[in-house]
Amino acid sequence: MEHESLKHLFQQEFSRMVAVISRRFGLQHIEIAEDIVSETFLQASESWGIKGIPENPTAWLYAVAKQKTLYHFRRSRIFEEKVIPAITSEVERNEETALDFSTQNIRDSQLQMLFAICNPAIASEAQIGLALRILCGFGIDEIADAFLSNKETINKRLFRAREKLRTENISMELPPESEIAGRLDNVLHIIYLLFSEGYYSKTQDQILRKDLCIEALRLGLMLTEYEKTNLPRTNALIALMCFHASRFDARLTNGDALVLYEQQNEALWDPTLIKQGMHFLDVSAQGDEVSSYHLEARIACWHCMKKDTPEKWQDILQLYDELLRVNYSPSVALNRIFALYKVKGPQAALTEALALRMEDNHFYFLLLGELYRHLDKTKARSSFQTAHNLARTQTEKQGIQEKIHSL
Repeated sequence: MEHESLKHLFQQEFSRMVAVISRRFGLQHIEIAEDIVSETFLQASESWGIKGIPENPTAWLYAVAKQKTLYHFRRSRIFEEKVIPAITSEVERNEETALDFSTQNIRDSQLQMLFAICNPAIASEAQIGLALRILCGFGIDEIADAFLSNKETINKRLFRAREKLRTENISMELPPESEIAGRLDNVLHIIYLLFSEGYYSKTQDQILRKDLCIEALRLGLMLTEYEKTNLPRTNALIALMCFHASRFDARLTNGDALVLYEQQNEALWDPTLIKQGMHFLDVSAQGDEVSSYHLEARIACWHCMKKDTPEKWQDILQLYDELLRVNYSPSVALNRIFALYKVKGPQAALTEALALRMEDNHFYFLLLGELYRHLDKTKARSSFQTAHNLARTQTEKQGIQEKIHSL
């Protein structure tokens, strides 16, 4: 129980504490901030294992982190050299003012950290890695799993990203008002990628990692608390994530095999999240902006209405057509084929599917198998077998094997 409580606290408080320390002393010391917070949790593990969890564990962590931070910067003389003397005197009189762990300061620090990490000067993959580490409190092992990589590679990638923060003199502050809209696109993209990795995980033999999805949703909601980032496309992305998250429990069997949309039990969908998705979708409709998040959110909204109607699939197909014009991607093109199948039947969908020629994508062959099921059982079996061979996780392979048996 103590281990689980500490693990939960780590994921919740690591990012907050690193953000506050980095905001106070500068991003050039972000690695020191990470080390200080990690040492704080190590001390908590040792102390709480002997004495038990304190009455207010969060306050205990903040107090120890303050002590360790002040000790480090005073010892290394960075404190005296970098901090304004007037502030230094005040801190020496009252150490409690050195680091501000108030709710408002934590929120401001995390928002500034989000924009700092999502700076265009840092490579996209490194941004995601830093976001997982600094903003979501994930360990190196978990990040390595998320990238299908190893600890050494991830440590090197994070080191280069932190170096970039230093060499580019990236500061922990919100961009100028004139730049926020442009920079926000990159921030939303990173959150979108983070959610997507969780919604269809390629890691740990899991198809769904709710922890990644929840963190992405939390970061999105954080943006709505600041007027300049609370824009229509921000709310559209949150609506999209709410709609997808509402079907978490229906997407997997008890054995963690993937359940396709048409086989999902609607009773397992979360009506509260669907209602929240509708709220954010309504908010996103203010103004004349239509982003790819708006289109995807409307598609996801339709998928939260299980009943099939001609209007439903015709609108979904039209939305996919528009989405391909706004932001083409192979996965969108593939998803559009299913909508086409629902509107025009398997033969029309198959003709367009074969033209995609996505030879290394197991979802492509999974879709071909479903289409051929109505037309040619032999080709359906062959397509499912290819999908089985290409699938990355054991849970996926089991689900595909069941389809082969069903033929």
